Amino acid sequence: MEFASVGPIAIYLPDAVEDNDRLGREFPKWNMELIYAKTGIRQRHIAAAHQCASDLGVAAAEKLFTEHDVDRRSIDFLLFCTQTPDYPLPTTACLIQDRLGLPTTIGALDFNLGCSGFVYGLSLADGLIRSGAARRVLLITAETYSKYIDPTDRSLRTIFGDGAAATLIDAAAEPSLGSFVFGTDGRGADTLLVTDGGARPAANAIRPSKRRRWPSSLFMDGPALVKFTLDVVPPMIERLLADSRWSSDDVDMYLMHQATSFVLEHLRDRLKLDDEKTPEALEKVGNTVSSTLPVLMDDLRRSGRLRPGKQTLLIGFGVGFSWAGCTWTETWQARQVEADDDGKRRDAA
Repeated sequence: MEFASVGPIAIYLPDAVEDNDRLGREFPKWNMELIYAKTGIRQRHIAAAHQCASDLGVAAAEKLFTEHDVDRRSIDFLLFCTQTPDYPLPTTACLIQDRLGLPTTIGALDFNLGCSGFVYGLSLADGLIRSGAARRVLLITAETYSKYIDPTDRSLRTIFGDGAAATLIDAAAEPSLGSFVFGTDGRGADTLLVTDGGARPAANAIRPSKRRRWPSSLFMDGPALVKFTLDVVPPMIERLLADSRWSSDDVDMYLMHQATSFVLEHLRDRLKLDDEKTPEALEKVGNTVSSTLPVLMDDLRRSGRLRPGKQTLLIGFGVGFSWAGCTWTETWQARQVEADDDGKRRDAA
């Protein structure tokens, strides 16, 4: 039997940057320093009017192929995670297969999950590889939540950023992904939802859990989501450790969905963990939903903190309610990176 190994990751962020200074000028009554203190976010990237999730995903995949010398003809299966698909149908993964020029012999599917989506994608790739159905899986996560957000919505506009990640998952002789744990509680559907655009008539659609304060298509009940997170994440971690026969001392880092600094700080307190074990990668990109974990992993690889042999837990939680976690041991040897003239890191031979 072969096992899944997480290989290179490529991140694509739209060109347009919306920083806190700009929002402060646009809305002088917004206390941007207080907002930063709670969210940990100073800027976020926003998709252009013509850019959809597939555009971001294709750009991330092309970057992966180019920077890491990946032959697109070697891809056996394409998994695309998004909650902002281009169309209700056809599946966006089919559009991406064509645009990337991937073989017509591959499997391709969308799955609609948000903050737990990356871990779900890893589990799907792991199952495909263990079963022998595929040896090389391309997992793309991409979101354009900004298209659901009204410009005046302080609660959402300051948090969510658009972006995509392309992750290559290869067959390997030794497992790097261990135990998976999942959770679902559909009673939380009314805490983070978009009711527009589906087939259900508005007359009997799900209603938001609280009165709407903002005109965005997207509704979020922040306090309910924080409570849910604190209720489900600690027991999920206990179960992961028990299933994998790891102790807390075996875990080098807990890589968690980057919701906000406020949420992560409360989790640290509940779990009695420090900043070193629960890193953040929010400040310059915001909450990119299904892409927050690969963004964090890529950042840690580039900084040298995530090296082969490091043992971690990958933790996703949010919309649905949905949550998922897995154990992961880093096996991929990242290339050295150095800074270019404008301060952005680039690969070096």
